[in-house]
Amino acid sequence: MDTEKVEALWTHLHWLNVLAAQGTFTAAAARLGVSKAAVSQRIAELERAAGVVLVQRTTRSVRFTEAGTRLVDETRQDFERIAASFASVRELADVVRGTVRVTAPVAFARQQLVPRLAEFSRAYPEVRVQLELSDRLSSIASEGFDLAIRHSAQVPDTHVAWKLCDTRSVIVATRTYLEQRGVPRAPDDLAVHDCLYYPRPVGSGVWSFERIGRRAASARVNVTVNGPLSANNSEALRDAALEHLGIALLPDFTAQSALQSGKLVVLLENWRPVGAFASQLHVLRPYGVQVARSVKCFIDFLRQTFKDGFPLG
Repeated sequence: MDTEKVEALWTHLHWLNVLAAQGTFTAAAARLGVSKAAVSQRIAELERAAGVVLVQRTTRSVRFTEAGTRLVDETRQDFERIAASFASVRELADVVRGTVRVTAPVAFARQQLVPRLAEFSRAYPEVRVQLELSDRLSSIASEGFDLAIRHSAQVPDTHVAWKLCDTRSVIVATRTYLEQRGVPRAPDDLAVHDCLYYPRPVGSGVWSFERIGRRAASARVNVTVNGPLSANNSEALRDAALEHLGIALLPDFTAQSALQSGKLVVLLENWRPVGAFASQLHVLRPYGVQVARSVKCFIDFLRQTFKDGFPLG
């Protein structure tokens, strides 16, 4: 094959490498910003030009043939060098630009992240944030995300991670509810209250507490709670509590605005809820030699914005 014909296939080879990295046509298309059909067509054209099958397709995944694997292995470093060279040139520009693809938990994103994105956009007007709100733990690299925000005490060692802040859980209710039903003074009192809980595991209505300031293991108390609503979203539980439906157990970032406005009040302040929600927020990115300036800037923005956590007073 002459040089001109090979040069015409450079884009095809790049898309083949992206497909290998992402693992599926859907994820590769998302990463490239094109349709799934376009990726499939380019790979088919490359196979016709090579005269050999490179990718074996199934309904859910792809498997590279020996020829496909060899082609990817022998061209990957070249494309990585090209990407690194281009990125280093763009670093010389004064303006940070690009798209940052982020996945984040629903309640955190709605309550805390989205209201602060205007600040980031003012600082970096040429950066576009593509945000997916989901409580599902997405596979960052295979689904084409640059970053993931995770509400978790532990992070996978297969990613680069930064702790954003500590978080805590709080027991809250409205004054109207408490006037009607009374104020619980100890965890056991919750057994006779309407409680709004996150059903994790499915159907579970057990809240655990540790007495603040006591070290003994016996200080932990488990209480079986019941109430008119359970929901797998802390924002929904907060809104139900605001309607005087019961006592809710919430992460601080969901309860913050309602507590600061006085619409909700914290209960059982001498007890620490444990096990319901994670104790830290992290931002993660896949391992990679070259990281875009836009991604770096967004990480720095997150770390600066949330370093003080979520004060409730």
